[in-house]
Amino acid sequence: MSLNRLLAGRWLAGLALLLLLAPAAHGQARITISGTVKDATTGEDLTGASVHLAELPGVGAAANAYGFYTLTVPAGTYTVEASFVGYQAQPRKLTLTKSQRLDFRLRAGGQELNEVVVTGRAGQVNVSRAQSGVETLDLKQIAKVPVLFGEKDVLKTLTLLPGIKSAGEGSSGFSVRGGSVDQNLILLDEATVYNASHLLGFFSTFNSDAIKDLTVFKGGMPAQYGGRLSSVVDIRMKDGNDQAFHGSGGIGLIASRLALEGPLVKNKGSFLVTGRRTYADLFLKLSRDATTRSASLYFYDLNAKANYTFNDRNRLYFSGYLGRDVFGINNFGTNYGNQTATLRLNHLFSDRLFSNTSLIFSKYSYQITLQSNDQDFSIDSKIQDFHLKQDFEFSPSTRQTLRFGVDAIYHTITPGHVTASAAAPVNATPDRTNHSLETAAYVSHEWSATDKLDFTTGLRLSEFSLLGAGDYSTYDTEGNVLTTTHYNAGQFIKNYLNLEPRLAASYQLTDNTSFKAGYARNVQNLHLLSNSATTLPTDLYVPTSLNVRPELADQLSAGYYRRLGANHTYSFSAEVYYKWLQHQIDYRDGTQLQANQDVEASLLYGKGRAYGAELLLRKETGRLTGWVGYTLSKSQRQYTDINSGAWFNYRQDRPVDLSIVAIYQLSPKWSLSGTIVGSSGQAVTYPVGKYMVAGQVVNLYGLRNADRLPPYERIDVGATYEKPHQEGHRFHSSWNFSIYNLLARENAYSITFQQDPNDPTKTQALQTALFRMVPSATYNFSF
Repeated sequence: MSLNRLLAGRWLAGLALLLLLAPAAHGQARITISGTVKDATTGEDLTGASVHLAELPGVGAAANAYGFYTLTVPAGTYTVEASFVGYQAQPRKLTLTKSQRLDFRLRAGGQELNEVVVTGRAGQVNVSRAQSGVETLDLKQIAKVPVLFGEKDVLKTLTLLPGIKSAGEGSSGFSVRGGSVDQNLILLDEATVYNASHLLGFFSTFNSDAIKDLTVFKGGMPAQYGGRLSSVVDIRMKDGNDQAFHGSGGIGLIASRLALEGPLVKNKGSFLVTGRRTYADLFLKLSRDATTRSASLYFYDLNAKANYTFNDRNRLYFSGYLGRDVFGINNFGTNYGNQTATLRLNHLFSDRLFSNTSLIFSKYSYQITLQSNDQDFSIDSKIQDFHLKQDFEFSPSTRQTLRFGVDAIYHTITPGHVTASAAAPVNATPDRTNHSLETAAYVSHEWSATDKLDFTTGLRLSEFSLLGAGDYSTYDTEGNVLTTTHYNAGQFIKNYLNLEPRLAASYQLTDNTSFKAGYARNVQNLHLLSNSATTLPTDLYVPTSLNVRPELADQLSAGYYRRLGANHTYSFSAEVYYKWLQHQIDYRDGTQLQANQDVEASLLYGKGRAYGAELLLRKETGRLTGWVGYTLSKSQRQYTDINSGAWFNYRQDRPVDLSIVAIYQLSPKWSLSGTIVGSSGQAVTYPVGKYMVAGQVVNLYGLRNADRLPPYERIDVGATYEKPHQEGHRFHSSWNFSIYNLLARENAYSITFQQDPNDPTKTQALQTALFRMVPSATYNFSF
């Protein structure tokens, strides 16, 4: 059956369902109130804000990602109240005789301004909603957690949560529940960010001044998300202040940033522009060495967003990101970076049917150049997407929400194109740019069956089509070419169709305790090839093809959630999971990825498994806030041609992971923070012997990932001084001080082996540690 017929069938089924639901809703003679919930000072949408009726306990709605809510109740007189953590609740008394719009603008709660709220809405969401494995970070928390170089970093803060592990010392890459780095879908205002790191991973691409909200789904993602196996990190940029012009920024040891925001038209439109740049290259100019003085080493990024409300039913957004890393010394240079753009239209067809239409552009590219007399060459690589999404949200009653939609992504991938002069040390390669089309349709249904039992069911239908033009080969198990066929531009070469069912359920044992369980299948059609244990800018993306099949993951999870304390001061969660992985990709030993025109000949295909338990205890209010996270897990892979077909540890397998985060409000001016991190060492392969080849010593390596680096341990501390607000003064400033790796522990980044220069019969193990103790200071300001 063709995809068009399948999609048509789904749309007809969805339309029939809507037609059945609509008469039922009208027959109940109910009234619908709908509107938005915003910050009164800035005009920012308050995602997840609660709207409920005091006279109807248990009846309420949460604002969606755009601040919109809808609530259907019997006609009558009610007290409708909007609330959000850290804001003053706003009640309104009204008599409902017909459907109407009711907007709320909430003001920050004065008694909570000096508290640090670790997560904006974690306690309530974790107990009541069906979805498990969901974490939300508050930007107030990220600003005070000590990190490397003192730069606020959302991705590094994520790795302090259970089930999310850093790919390596200082790296922005991360692994979720036993998956690989590329199995995480990172979205910035719906646009895919393929390489979320600056400066080889020591910084993330996300300037915290531009971010409003961050949510991570650890495997059991809702049906509207797809394309990755392990997680979704959904990052939303600020909309900008629609009331008054404001600015903020910071000056650090190696980077500075500035953000400006204000109204386009007061109460109707706003803008936001942020910029950040490092100046490590300026310090290089102080060197006495001429080569060092002429070197370039910096990155920059720019975020921009604007929105305009035409009327109560239509609102238009535009957002964009541009970031680049540049490194050059002598005649060698490399630069890489991301570009994204999102044009989005929110439209209300009715007070119950919400629509979001998005046109998205995303591109990641890198270039390596060498210019030396007549031996010039360059390597260019890119992955570029044009993405169209249409999402609907329909609320037939207070107990049901139906989400459905379609999306299509046109991928263009150039996996390393070499151009070279005749005398260059490398050979030029033909342009192997490939094209593909990824389409999907989904439906998701959230249903509160009773006051205690909630379900979220979803189904996603995805198809991946490899397109011409180009020459495509098939290979045998030894990597030898079997056939090579030329395809014309636009020709469909191979199609893969997959169904992805999703199911989540929760049962509230008491008002403060719930049990959840879920199942999810995910499909991934873009695959990252890397020779590194972490991620490098030059890693290659390859699409599903004639030889490479879609990766599949099936995950079962269950969890226990509880709010503790008289005022829900604490929350506790315990989650367990088991994940089956199919069509996993690795490569033969000795494979070189760069300038490899037959990289698929070197690939191996196998399966994986990952399982574990995650414990999280939070303290969410008061002068002392923070959390303790503990993960006990295992992640393994199996390939016929590796370790004689036996299961082996995946390179990101670290069985034990512990993180402790504490933030203490010492006084209205001073707050102290600290983190303690400890984990098992990363799985590695060590040599078990050596032999001589042409007079050179060659190491003989043992079984894949049979050894481990030493355990990782680190303590970070920080302090923030905030100058008190002065009446009548808009300017506000603060200082942030931090020490990364307080005890100067030399954690192993890698261990290499070499012949002992004093005794050729012996081998030396050399440990590389990146950072001992790194102090930093940052001056922050706003006006």
